[in-house]
Amino acid sequence: MQLYSFVQNFNYSDAPLHTRELVQTCLLDIIGVAAGSRNNRTSVILKDFADTHYPANTLSSRLWFDGRTVHPLGAAYAGGFCIDSLDAHEGHFTSKGHAGATVVPAIVTLVDAYLSQGKDISGEELLSALCIGYETALRAGQVLMATAPEYHASGAFSGIGVVCAGARLLKLDEATFRHALGIAEYFGPRCPMMRLVNFPSMLRDAHGAGAYNGINALLMAQMGVTGAPAATVEPQEVSRFWDDIGTRWEIDEQYFKPWPVCRWAQPALTAMTALMHLHPTLSAESVETIDVETFYESVCLQGHFPNNADEAQYALAFPLAALIARGKVGPDEVTGDTIHAPDILHISAQITLREGVDLSALFPEKILSRVTVTLKDGSRLTSPTSTAKGDPGNPMSSEELSEKYHLLADASLGASLSDAIERSVNALPGRENCQAFFNLLLSPPKNGTSHHG
Repeated sequence: MQLYSFVQNFNYSDAPLHTRELVQTCLLDIIGVAAGSRNNRTSVILKDFADTHYPANTLSSRLWFDGRTVHPLGAAYAGGFCIDSLDAHEGHFTSKGHAGATVVPAIVTLVDAYLSQGKDISGEELLSALCIGYETALRAGQVLMATAPEYHASGAFSGIGVVCAGARLLKLDEATFRHALGIAEYFGPRCPMMRLVNFPSMLRDAHGAGAYNGINALLMAQMGVTGAPAATVEPQEVSRFWDDIGTRWEIDEQYFKPWPVCRWAQPALTAMTALMHLHPTLSAESVETIDVETFYESVCLQGHFPNNADEAQYALAFPLAALIARGKVGPDEVTGDTIHAPDILHISAQITLREGVDLSALFPEKILSRVTVTLKDGSRLTSPTSTAKGDPGNPMSSEELSEKYHLLADASLGASLSDAIERSVNALPGRENCQAFFNLLLSPPKNGTSHHG
């Protein structure tokens, strides 16, 4: 099996330099999101849920930035939910979803259980597993989107990446690997994504379920449970998605989010940022109305008057209003009491969202929006048709990505710890032992705050 050969024989150094750098960038981006979401309501509930219902036994993993030990199934659930709870993590065009918010917490969970048994892993091997996890999850996502009649959440496919990365770390034989793939796909949470867009909740993009499912499949297959052949991997009719694995890299098509809101809202925010830069007098006080023309799925976001953080982040109108009213959209603007802020809600009420048929025709290969602002003096400012900042064709610079990481991490962890984590991620390729890195990631911050007792 070609995929099994890739999983067992690929080494991080085999990937092109750009791809290797992207894996480390993705890892740091996910860590920043996990730090930024550490104490939000979803994260607190899910960590307590894992601690209550998934006690550690012969296997144990620590909860992120927490230190409590639970069974890996609980840690995977909590990790995926926590990262998914702040919509700032990277993603991918043609899978219409995200791999890292599932793969990273699941593999961290698996490796921490591995380390707790007195074993060891090098930085190179950890990065090899993460690269395998990303690459295979993204391809499974492409297959699912090409063959399924409904748009499914990322957790529906990303568990495949967990199995592939985990099979490498656990050195599964080929038969066990194929059973694990079959179990993960058969039990995969094929969640109808548009339901969450229309009714936002903590369930989000199903990353917690995807991480749980991937770890569960590995453990079941190790115990001898059999699975049906994975339909997104095994059949000849989907082989075109897998034939060039190891020579072409889907991870190279990853995008990064400047703002912690739904991907589909990002082009409008990019367009408005450009307008505000070109017209410094544009302000909350000068705006009469805002008209956003975008693709159908983005119109569905709406979200003028969110009731909670989930609705604020799965919205377009509210974060766009926050950008105009506050000049920025960070975690503080889409969580807590700010979602009821009168200055933002006043602007949000002036925003109209409508479909641009030409823009819908280009989705999902391109996600584009146009923004027209009518000022109180009667003048109109119209943006070009804009793609999102952070796309491969409109990338964030390394400085911007580092700034984003520190914006999310410093307030939660303290600058000293967030700096140490950034240095540790950068040093992973040369590390013979990852224990110190995992201790930074999984121990409670000494100067941070926590909501559990």
